[in-house]
Amino acid sequence: MSDSRSDAVKATKPGRAQRASRTSPARVARWSEADVRRVALAPAAFITAALIALVVGLGLGGGATPLAVSDPGPVVMWGLPVLKLLFNVSAAVTIGALAMAMWGVSRDEPEFERTMTIAQGGASAWLATGLGAALFTFLQISNIPLSFDAAFGDQLVFFFTQLEIGTLTVMQLAMVLALSLAVFAVRGPWGVAIMTAISLLALWPLAAQGHVAGAANHELAVGGMTLHLTGAAVWLGGLVVIAILAPKLGGVRRLALLERYSTLALLSFVVVAASGIVASIVNVGSLAGLATPYGLIVLLKAAALTGLGAFGAAQRRWLIGRMRRGVGRAPLAWLIALELALMGVAAGLAAALGRTPSVVPDTPAGELGAPTPAEILAGVPLPPEFEPWRLLTEWSLEPIWTLLALLGAFFYAAGVWRLRRRGDAWPVLRTVSFMIAVAVLLYLVNGPLFVYGQFLFSFHMTEHMVLSMIIPIFLVVASPITLLLRAVEPRRDGSMGTREWVLAFVHSRWAKFFSHPIVAAVMFGGSLLIFYYTPLFRWAVTDHVGHMWMIADFLVVGYLFVASLIGDEPGLHRAPYPMRLIVLVLVMTFHAFFGISVMSGTGLLVADWFGATGRTWGLDAIGDQQLGGAIAWGIGELPTVILALLVTVWWMRDDKREQRRRDRRVARDGDAELEAYNAKLRALAELDADGSARPQTDREEAKP
Repeated sequence: MSDSRSDAVKATKPGRAQRASRTSPARVARWSEADVRRVALAPAAFITAALIALVVGLGLGGGATPLAVSDPGPVVMWGLPVLKLLFNVSAAVTIGALAMAMWGVSRDEPEFERTMTIAQGGASAWLATGLGAALFTFLQISNIPLSFDAAFGDQLVFFFTQLEIGTLTVMQLAMVLALSLAVFAVRGPWGVAIMTAISLLALWPLAAQGHVAGAANHELAVGGMTLHLTGAAVWLGGLVVIAILAPKLGGVRRLALLERYSTLALLSFVVVAASGIVASIVNVGSLAGLATPYGLIVLLKAAALTGLGAFGAAQRRWLIGRMRRGVGRAPLAWLIALELALMGVAAGLAAALGRTPSVVPDTPAGELGAPTPAEILAGVPLPPEFEPWRLLTEWSLEPIWTLLALLGAFFYAAGVWRLRRRGDAWPVLRTVSFMIAVAVLLYLVNGPLFVYGQFLFSFHMTEHMVLSMIIPIFLVVASPITLLLRAVEPRRDGSMGTREWVLAFVHSRWAKFFSHPIVAAVMFGGSLLIFYYTPLFRWAVTDHVGHMWMIADFLVVGYLFVASLIGDEPGLHRAPYPMRLIVLVLVMTFHAFFGISVMSGTGLLVADWFGATGRTWGLDAIGDQQLGGAIAWGIGELPTVILALLVTVWWMRDDKREQRRRDRRVARDGDAELEAYNAKLRALAELDADGSARPQTDREEAKP
């Protein structure tokens, strides 16, 4: 295995982005007045198309039809969808602007501040429309007229504090409020990155509102909707930024901005298309469901998405090439206007879809017929009694981690292909190791370990051990950071691309701190205690969001621990090998004690869940928990032994490398270092022989 510390700094050949950056500004002139007018009309075309599509969708799906009972009136029935549409668009503009400010534009150019101004306007509109939509949602659900008396206030407080939709709304508005304040004050790169993360996180309550907790496929629906909203927001918001900035940019900067947005748009298209398929499976159910009003709106939205994909393909394959040759001005203006109009259609249909009853009833499983205890708890039936062959038959799709894993495999393979096309080698072992990690992760989050792990502690513990101790070994051996630094071309205009962000992190003091073996070991061991003996375990078991965070936590903590022992990525703390082995032995001992404590424990963790599933087969709940402790002890020991062997092999490898380095130096300069050392010893011997030449110490000088 090659030394990635030297791999990471190898020079890269100029690629497409760098060649584009050398395009002569004289060849790509500023836009004409006609081009500017076309793009200036694009937002109006977007709003018009969105409102028309919303009205058509509401009429087709019956979303604005007066209710026979408890009708809130036409103002609420029509006003709420319009507010939701404006709310979604404002969120997209905010997220897209922050994403482009973080990743697409240079902080040294005027367009950075213009992009942040767009984010300011979007965040303010996001907050205002969110407050309006929250009030109209309350008026629709409560069916009481707007007033300012105490009874109305009491009902409003009850809605926002006791009902799930109300608490989710408060959570989202709190994040949007913080964002709308921060966007006016924060300009640092890490601050913009944090605001981008908060803006994306604020989409989750919106996704959760779209599907009732406890309903069938709730986790699948919320995960798919979160991906859908994220991709659509970056796609739409980024295009709005392009429409506003492009007329004011010179040719080279406009081309660079368009190329970067094109990459984001392609990724967003993949995310939106994949999550749209998931949402259709959950809400439509079958091909026959496409003939219903809900299904027809889904088909119209799919047609709009297909058209947007065609626009994106034209942009990447045809228009950018024309712009490099200096003949792509008018087509870009037309493309922006038409693409925004088509996005308006998709946004309007999406808002109408949210007001249309789905084909598959969105009813909690606990309210359907005679639900089983498992359905009341988790919204899904208890899996069949476990047999070994069930390891191949029990599956449940988890969209977010599945998409992340597949994208990781794609980008890793693309990086290897780019290196080999350039003539650089990349070890096959690393590629195989990464693909094994991806395959194991996909099996873990979608397979029987998750299906049974919802109800059996032993399966949950197996999932934990694989996440924190097996997958990280393959990830560390694969050296994905080194591959990224070698394969991705550096930017020349001062903007922060993927490579620049990774470099900024790996060279930060935080990377060295968290990759220190002692710190990583404390995090690794502490996460066991904090997770299993605090309410975090209940959150991970009872809430799918908690389970998602659990997966992320175990992966990250496990990766940091393994990387501190055998990692050779740039930026890691290089601790002495004896320290690494000592830390590993201590962690192995602690892990064994943890497993033994669970094995010998007689108190059931999260008893109102694991003890109330209605399971009549297999071990009882406490016996299964003790089996989980044995798994933690047994499975945990094997990876630690493998790690100990790898640390030893790495130690011997580095010693051999250092010896070869020393041999080359001796051959080059005749071992000048040894000669200098011997000369120093001879000089000291001569000083000892000549006592008068020895300098007095401070104590000797002080004597009278």
